[in-house]
Amino acid sequence: MPATKAPALELPSTDGGIFDLSAARGTPVVVFFYPKDNTPGCTTEASGFRDHHKAFTKAGATIVGISRDSLKSHASFRDKLGLPFDLLSDSDETACTAWGVMKLKNMYGKQVRGIERSTFVVAADGTIAREWRGVKVPGHVEEVLAFVGTLK
Repeated sequence: MPATKAPALELPSTDGGIFDLSAARGTPVVVFFYPKDNTPGCTTEASGFRDHHKAFTKAGATIVGISRDSLKSHASFRDKLGLPFDLLSDSDETACTAWGVMKLKNMYGKQVRGIERSTFVVAADGTIAREWRGVKVPGHVEEVLAFVGTLK
């Protein structure tokens, strides 16, 4: 089965520029989609990627987090948690739709559209090496790191 090419990804970043996935060719990129800044699960997940950032860097991987929040919200979240990687704003859901992470979810008995917590590892050649959908946060970052370590 042929490898699936990662969908295009060009979004405004907390570094002040535009993150373009195609410009990251040659190195693996961990792309994690999360529902909302400053919520318990998202804080725990982002903190996990922060705590293991040096190991991901040592393995040659770049990390980016994506939600529908504004860059202002992202900057506050990044600064509050001391995140050493960029957060990307997908306010119009272009990337969320292209990557298939928008889902109907039940919240307090109501159906709402939201981001399904998902992580993708994009290989150096721009293909999706592995994906996790409907992520449960405990142990997830360690699992992603272990996989990235196999990409050499």
